[in-house]
Amino acid sequence: MQAIMETLFDVVYLSTVIILGFQMILKGKDKYVKLFGYMSVLLGAGDSFHLVPRAYGLLTTGLEANAAALGIGKFITSITMTIFYVILYKIWQVRFNKTKEETKLLTLTIYLLALVRIILCFFPGNNWLNYNAPISWGIYRNIPFAIMGIIMIYIMYKEAKVHNDKDYIYMAIAVFLSFAFYVPVVLWGTTIRIVGMLMIPKTLAYVWIVLIGYRYFRKNS
Repeated sequence: MQAIMETLFDVVYLSTVIILGFQMILKGKDKYVKLFGYMSVLLGAGDSFHLVPRAYGLLTTGLEANAAALGIGKFITSITMTIFYVILYKIWQVRFNKTKEETKLLTLTIYLLALVRIILCFFPGNNWLNYNAPISWGIYRNIPFAIMGIIMIYIMYKEAKVHNDKDYIYMAIAVFLSFAFYVPVVLWGTTIRIVGMLMIPKTLAYVWIVLIGYRYFRKNS
């Protein structure tokens, strides 16, 4: 039952964000909407590298028997999610008309954190192909990622309050929730398998972000 329900959820999730993303890319009239589209397609495409092998494992020989495919997928997803936040940062810049000079230091910080996160993902210590990969490296590579998330929550909420922009208050909440659900998985997901279920509400938080962009697209198209 878990295998069927989880697979159906993943199919609906991946199909939704990719379809909505392509709509925004192809029909969006401005850079803001198209960036949302690129981000949405990247989210779905990146997560598919992990979720498709996971669905296959659940429906066939089990997750542990497909550890290599799952590990490679998780590695790819870790990189695409990092780029996801870089694009989300660009979206924030466009939304609030932030100039390059105005955000020079902040942009450098975001790019540097993203680079460090990606480099950490390539270290052999991650042991991606092992089903019981070390928790320590899961923590190491997620430290710069978490800092990126904290920065995004802060700047989105700050600008939202200044401009009375409800969309970005909701977006800040969505990013906060995504990390709130993700952190326990990083810390205890390997030893307490039921904790992995938190990836579902974490995924829904990302869908919420996509829907905020899609709602803007539909309203202004």
